[in-house]
Amino acid sequence: MSSTRRRALEAAVTLIGTEGIRSLTHGKVDAAAALPAGSTSNHFRTRAALVAGVVEWLAQQERQDGGLPEVHSRDELVTLLSRMGAAQTGPLAARTRARYALFLEADDDAIRPLRDQRRGMEEWIRGVLTELGGKSAAPNTTFLMAACDGLLLHRLTVDPEVPIDDVIARAVDAALRS
Repeated sequence: MSSTRRRALEAAVTLIGTEGIRSLTHGKVDAAAALPAGSTSNHFRTRAALVAGVVEWLAQQERQDGGLPEVHSRDELVTLLSRMGAAQTGPLAARTRARYALFLEADDDAIRPLRDQRRGMEEWIRGVLTELGGKSAAPNTTFLMAACDGLLLHRLTVDPEVPIDDVIARAVDAALRS
């Protein structure tokens, strides 16, 4: 990937994450990335192509975050989910906001890579819950993911200092009790 394309995508994610999806224009991306005018449109001819590029970039970045390791205990799961939450509401907060904005405002076809990424996370959580709590814990996958999303949203919008570990621990414990 060319450095111009990468800079444009990084700037686009930051724009969406800080100003919302309506701020996503070729000109604003060029300015935010300190690129010459017209650079972004050379890589993404239309706004729809730019949105699709951003979605694919986000999904790719999330895949590169280190993958989903094997988890063999409740404590490992709590630690991992807590670290993920801290990263997504700390250094990766703009990316997290951009993901939520795209889920809410982009059309279904455009966000398919993010939905696929989400399904992969759901399958991983289901597998971990099954291993730790048995088949009866697997149906609690949606609950645990919703609790984590709620915590992320709360930290991004209301209280960035709300403790993560205790909330995640209670959600994991509830998901394991079936």
